[in-house]
Amino acid sequence: MKLLNDDVDVPAQINLVSAIDVIFAILAFFIISSLFLSRNEGLPVNLPQAQQSEIQQDTRITVSLTAEGEIRVNDEVVTLETLPESVARVMEASDSTLVVLNADESIAHGQAIAVMDRLRQIPNLRMAIATTSQSPSGQTSDDSSQ
Repeated sequence: MKLLNDDVDVPAQINLVSAIDVIFAILAFFIISSLFLSRNEGLPVNLPQAQQSEIQQDTRITVSLTAEGEIRVNDEVVTLETLPESVARVMEASDSTLVVLNADESIAHGQAIAVMDRLRQIPNLRMAIATTSQSPSGQTSDDSSQ
């Protein structure tokens, strides 16, 4: 039996939609498999136990600005001019570099900036500004942001 081919002049076509689907499936496979291969895991180590172990905490130095304009370093009243020396002295005594600025919300913005400028004169100082965050129920809680 002889087959008659009536469409001799029509060129063969490749369905691109199916080819694109296959290419995206292969691409997704390689992306997902590369994520599992690049996971950086540490070595499993069993740490020894000790009776005298302590949790090391980062001690904070608190600089407070009251509504009356008073500046305090850990409850010690200082002036704006002596602030860097007082904080540097406390930093040396406590081996802490974190200074938390507690400023009353009613003080002038310029006064808080002046205190922050003075604190920036101290080398290796990390500064955080203490704030309160309001929960969805309307209650406030203390927080500090760096």
